[in-house]
Amino acid sequence: MNETVALRGGESVADVVQLRKIGNSVGIILTKDILARFRLAEGDRFTVVQQPGGEVKLVPYDDVHARGMEIARRSFKKYAATYRELAK
Repeated sequence: MNETVALRGGESVADVVQLRKIGNSVGIILTKDILARFRLAEGDRFTVVQQPGGEVKLVPYDDVHARGMEIARRSFKKYAATYRELAK
């Protein structure tokens, strides 16, 4: 089930897609139109981010950003007490 929701005088503002079982996994099927509009291709990678209020955001995967975040997470874990004191 892929459909476009039209709002504001017929302007297309949202595409509705459905999660589908694909083998032992679940995936999102994107139409050729959606792929072309967002310049996406099979194999593109994304980071899934949960926004406040439970919304889900797909962000193109950035290896440099991912490595930086891993370094930050290790630092936060190792120096948790220091960061707590600095936050006061």
